[in-house]
Amino acid sequence: IASVATSVSDAECIPSLVAESEAPRAEREAVADKRASRESSTVPSPIPAASPSTQPRTSATAGSSAVASDAASDELILRYGDRRWRVRGLGKNAGPETLKVNLLVSREGAGFHVDTLELYSARQRAHFVAQAALELGVEEQVIKRELGAVLLELENLLEKRRAESAAPEGARPKLSDEEREAALELLRDPRLLERILEDFERCGVVGERTNKLMGYLAATSRKLEAPLAVVIQSSSAAGKSSLMDAVLALMPEEERVQYSAMTGQSLFYLGETDIQHKILAIVEEEGAERASYALKLLQSEGELTIASTGKDPATGRLVTQEYRVTGPVMIFLTTTAIEVDEELLNRCLVLTVDEGREQTRAIHERQRAAETLEGMLAKAERAHVVKVHRDAQRLLRPMLVVNPFARELTFLDHATRTRRDHMKYLTLIRTIALLHQHQRAVRTVDHRGRRLEYLEVTREDIAVANRLCHEVLGRSLDELPPQTRRLLGLVTELVAEACRTAGLERRDFRFSRREVRERTGWGNTQLKLHLGRLVELELLVVHRGKQGQSYVYELAYDGEASHAGPHLAGLTAVGAGGAEASGASVADTASEAHPAGAASTTSTSRGSEGTSRGAGAEFAGGGRGLVGGRSGASRGDETPQIPQQSRSNVTALPVSGGKARPGTRRAAASSVAAAAAPASPAASPPPASAPPLGTAARESSPSVVSTAPVAPPEAG
Repeated sequence: IASVATSVSDAECIPSLVAESEAPRAEREAVADKRASRESSTVPSPIPAASPSTQPRTSATAGSSAVASDAASDELILRYGDRRWRVRGLGKNAGPETLKVNLLVSREGAGFHVDTLELYSARQRAHFVAQAALELGVEEQVIKRELGAVLLELENLLEKRRAESAAPEGARPKLSDEEREAALELLRDPRLLERILEDFERCGVVGERTNKLMGYLAATSRKLEAPLAVVIQSSSAAGKSSLMDAVLALMPEEERVQYSAMTGQSLFYLGETDIQHKILAIVEEEGAERASYALKLLQSEGELTIASTGKDPATGRLVTQEYRVTGPVMIFLTTTAIEVDEELLNRCLVLTVDEGREQTRAIHERQRAAETLEGMLAKAERAHVVKVHRDAQRLLRPMLVVNPFARELTFLDHATRTRRDHMKYLTLIRTIALLHQHQRAVRTVDHRGRRLEYLEVTREDIAVANRLCHEVLGRSLDELPPQTRRLLGLVTELVAEACRTAGLERRDFRFSRREVRERTGWGNTQLKLHLGRLVELELLVVHRGKQGQSYVYELAYDGEASHAGPHLAGLTAVGAGGAEASGASVADTASEAHPAGAASTTSTSRGSEGTSRGAGAEFAGGGRGLVGGRSGASRGDETPQIPQQSRSNVTALPVSGGKARPGTRRAAASSVAAAAAPASPAASPPPASAPPLGTAARESSPSVVSTAPVAPPEAG
């Protein structure tokens, strides 16, 4: 009895407290509320909810209800007569089966009632109605009708929100006729690859021709079933983030997702198709270190699945729930680390930024030019260039790509990891063909009652891919990181110049870290790291200095400085005449260390050998032997492998890794030449001339394949 009396006395005191706390508001709305209380004796039918406003509260006129929402605080206000309803927590209701909110109803000068309840529970609604009627001094039927109106209003609002969230985020914008024509003009340009590089220059990116083109092609590969992945590796402040941002800027906003860091499980809880056929860019690889396992699975398997424990909303019991994220997705990373997860690295193409003095000077000149009037106008022009490329990417649609020259291609097979690198090479060829889809005839084939559309790879595509792979994959297959390889070339030049000046043999010359630092301009910490790696691989030998307290180095690497550059041996130039002729227009898109005119022989650690760029039948391109790639035969007793004849008459000779003395190289070169002598160049058919860019590379059987061009591809 005492507890009941206490609760009743408390209830009687509440209205006076509420009236005092809400007195300022009552004074502002006194006239409207009194008129509303006199004219409304029943609950009016609510009008449709107003659109969200910056004002969280809206005064109501007599005989009407008003709704105002504050998106920042997830609060809604409804008014019926002199009664004000406030709703909070509506956004926490994920599914349509629950509607749990924090609900407050108040009456000017008469008190209020607030409670958290499930509106779909009849028992909780009845309890709320009874308590609110008691607190406000209103009949229960009035509160019950108003609560029903509130429930319906909230349902309508939630349904509208779910419809908006169900719409695809970043929906593809509709292009106008002018925008479509400008994008198609770019895609149909026979100089498409050169146009891309020129537009990068117009956007302010200096140099890095191979990296820019490779990054653009890798981003375009997101439309394939197995996209490429890219890691840009360089020292701090070299411009790796600027290169990634320049590539991403030319891609549509709705087709890229960029993060600064990721937790270990974050990828598993994305929406099932949130990153499908998109670019997943992470600014620093260190920020995704904990998510490296998920990234590796996403790149190799194309999807992620995880089983997690969650609560069943209906029963409240713990159940196992499965989350799935489907790809494919193009992964784009940058890093300053020398040691990167090997399993992640061999799934990616490794790009390294030019850190040379000439590149730094060019960047300084561009930065100064940006401060001029011409620079200001160029910056304004950049928006137009970016818009055209984004629209062009939207007009590219996923298509099947067929490589009619696939059986004629060759690739290194000396290591297990080349199984993945070979797929990168083939994917790059398909990407180049996909980018030129508006210049190619779209072919069709009937299979099991379905008509499939596809594009065909041309010799030009293979020639461009070969030139890019010489530098990019040649670096990825190298034991040395890119900057360590660059330092080896600089040290080789230093030693060669000093030996010529002093008349010494290379093995008799010693140099210190200080001399290398003065010659290269590198920092001491950077030199310690990369020189230590060269010592570990026995490319440098450490000797104690004259004073006994310092150390000097001897160069044990017996190659030339020009051989220290990246090169991938074993690539085939399909149809020597066609491939070389077609690749002339994009010769400067790859490394300038491999000009087409100097590719008739291959300079390796065993001397000069004939290549397929001419009348020979070996691998295409000139370059160095792999350092530490695989072990060779014993010195002076190397048995060469006789090249086999194939239907394309193009094979690859094995390349021996490791170091070899000059006498061994000459002996091996002569033995290889003797072994290859019986193969007659006349036995191979003359190479077919390359068709013009945009034509079919090879006609198929008319009984199976239709070569009639169809309408130009439209946006998917």
